[in-house]
Amino acid sequence: MIGRLTGILLEKNPPQILLDVQGVAYELDVPMSTFYNLPVLHEKVVLHTQLIVREDAHLLYGFLSNEERVAFRQLLKISGVGPKLALSVLSGLSLNDLAVAVVSKDAGRLTKIPGVGKKTAERLLLELQGKFMVSGVSAAHSTAIVSLGNDIINALQALGYNEKEADWAARQLPKDTDVSGGIRQALKLLSKS
Repeated sequence: MIGRLTGILLEKNPPQILLDVQGVAYELDVPMSTFYNLPVLHEKVVLHTQLIVREDAHLLYGFLSNEERVAFRQLLKISGVGPKLALSVLSGLSLNDLAVAVVSKDAGRLTKIPGVGKKTAERLLLELQGKFMVSGVSAAHSTAIVSLGNDIINALQALGYNEKEADWAARQLPKDTDVSGGIRQALKLLSKS
């Protein structure tokens, strides 16, 4: 089993990279969360890895954090979820966002990920209950924050902002913001950007 690789980053072609480890170049698929945080080419990088052996191929997946690798392994345990779909889930949501979606049972958030339909999203929510911890907040508190955040995002979208802009603005707000105050603050932030 290959658990970790340290080497020089030779190529970056999303979602695949080429890593030179003392003269041996490994092809790895990485989630976009890892891809965007990789150093520039020809720099040293350490990746936690997961080797998947199939009848027709040996596939190597890389992650900057061990937590991402653990989440990848959890996703693979779910019936109907293969490495490509697990990688897609980790590319579409950060670990904390995935944990919040699971805690708040937000299937809609998961269905926005390419390859995840309604049934798959519901199966993910069911199978992942209790598997992830939301960093820094309790599950009940995070559900309330998600609900407030969704209300603010929905209001901003109704005012004509796209999902990315609305989500960005909602993330900039203090955690104790109420909906009406949050909308006002978000509009100020968006008018400056």
